Formats: sequence, structure tokens, C-alpha cells
Amino acid sequence: MSGARGAVEIVEPTQAERAHARRVAESRATIPDLELGVEVAMDTAITLAAERRVSRAAVLVRACALALRDSPRANAAYRDGRFELYSRINVGVVLSAQATPTVFDAEGKSLEQLDAELQTLAVRAERAELTPPELSGATFTLSDLGALGIDRPAIMITGAQAAAVAAGSVRELPVVREGAIVAGQIMQLTLAADSRILFGAAAASFVTRIKQLLELGTL
Repeated sequence: MSGARGAVEIVEPTQAERAHARRVAESRATIPDLELGVEVAMDTAITLAAERRVSRAAVLVRACALALRDSPRANAAYRDGRFELYSRINVGVVLSAQATPTVFDAEGKSLEQLDAELQTLAVRAERAELTPPELSGATFTLSDLGALGIDRPAIMITGAQAAAVAAGSVRELPVVREGAIVAGQIMQLTLAADSRILFGAAAASFVTRIKQLLELGTL
């Protein structure tokens, strides 16, 4: 085909891309989402990751999982006029539009275990070896966009979930500590929440808990 826009190539989406398009369309049409953002001082978390020799993604997954344990309505969904509270904390980690593998029972795994599992899932995702439960079992979603240089990330809720979080890049910014202006490592964290189940103070408390865990390094 050709015209004013030049030659047009028609490309059929893959099955995974079709599923992703369907999920985000359904999400935008049916979920009244609430978005909150906080700035996180990442100095302690960065030091912790270096000392434990784990990735930033492992640190983020651990912080989210522990916060979910403290916030049952964030590890849940609004379906058919009722609240579904999940007993397992399964964190879906966005690797691409085609793959968001699930880390099952994430709150019970150490940083080292999470790091190893994330590496394995990334390799298996590239080989298209992920199983249906691994692609659909998440109760919450994390998107780490820092590697892409995104400072102020956004995210959508997909599937039967109450919340999703996106992490941006770490920037060196001036901060005040003990009355002095010093350089700080700051990251933007964005929460998207289904306001039918996770709203107001509950949503704020959840994202603030993630911030607290990262800043204190109690992981």
C-alpha cells in the first residue's frame, strides 16, 4: 500500500501483543484509576544492592512485596462488586510488552533469591519459555523504567489487580540533610490504583510504605 504517507507495511501482532492490547484497552475502559507519585531517596537502597550484590529490580520487588504484606487491599482486586483479597503475594515484573513474568510468594524470598529468579525469568522470557501461570498469576505489577532513562514514569493497571507501581531513573539532586545541602540520589515512584478498592489514605499509605522500606533499607 502507498499514499501520502509513503509505503505502508501491514504487520500482524503476535499473540502476546494482542493479549497486551486487549488488557490495556479493558483496563482503560473499566478501571477508575487513581495515580499518586512520591520521590524516594535511594542512597541507602543503592548501597544495600551493592553490598548484597543484587540488582535494583530485586530491591524494588522486595520493597513492594513487603509493603503488599502490610496493605491487604493493595494485594487484591475489585471484581463483580466485591473485593477479592489474595493470600499469595505474586509480583509481576514488566520485562517488555510481550512478557511480564510473575515472582510467586515474593515476600518470603531474600534479595539474593529474588535476584537469581529475576535473571532466570528474563532468560526464559527471551526464549519464550514462560508458562501460562507465570504470565497470568500476578496479584500486583512492578515496572522498572529506570534503565530507559524515564524520570517520571507512568503505569496502567491490568488484569485482576488493585495496584501497580512504576519506578523511574535515579537522579542526583540537591537535598537538605541535617541543615546542609548535599547531593542525593532521588527516584520517582508512581502508583496506579483501582480507586474502587484502594483509594485515598489507603493508597497513600501503601506507596509511602514502599518509600519508607527503600529509604531505611529494611529489606
